[in-house]
Amino acid sequence: MGVSVIRAVLFDFDGTLANTLPLCIHAFQVVFKTFDYKDLSSQKVKAMFGPSETGIIRNHLNYEDKDQAIELYYSVYEKEHHRFVEVSREINDLILFLKEHDVKLGIVTGKARRSLDISLNALRMDGYFDTMITGDDVAKPKPDPEGLLIALEQLNERTEESIFLGDSDADIIAGQKANIYTAGVHWLPDGQTEEFTVIPDSAFVTVNEFLDFLKLGVLNQ
Repeated sequence: MGVSVIRAVLFDFDGTLANTLPLCIHAFQVVFKTFDYKDLSSQKVKAMFGPSETGIIRNHLNYEDKDQAIELYYSVYEKEHHRFVEVSREINDLILFLKEHDVKLGIVTGKARRSLDISLNALRMDGYFDTMITGDDVAKPKPDPEGLLIALEQLNERTEESIFLGDSDADIIAGQKANIYTAGVHWLPDGQTEEFTVIPDSAFVTVNEFLDFLKLGVLNQ
């Protein structure tokens, strides 16, 4: 699949825009240890990914008071954010570059709105995105394309002039199902996949590689 011009860029969040996966995993580990007395490995936590954090807790935690567990998750997520997640100057510069070129920006993430807002505020990214579709906003999480299609409808942009960047197989599959040019990225230390089992249209291991791709003529000038 090719793309001639980009008018909208949609991003996954965890592992794509921010290195938040270690924080997410840590917060889940605290929750399951506290309430179910279970020590979960990182891989076991990742295997539950798909729904939002609240969905994961409601689906997998045995402890009866799910709301109490959800509140603990967000408490840990917010209090530990500064310790686990650093601001990426390269990614912030990429966002500014795209905004300067009048490209519409969106986030399509499985995260809940509450944790996304915490991260955007902590990383000084709030205010840059024209639409944000979270796990709270869809009936079917990625790899279903629902979130991507909602985002494009809200942006009033066409699939053939848009690109979606993500770090997981679910992201790539969702992009393909939505018929959007799909880029796999492994430019942050901790992603959901080390290698894609589904081949994206393009792949980037540094932010600068993606910038070079944009400057080769596919960016709407």
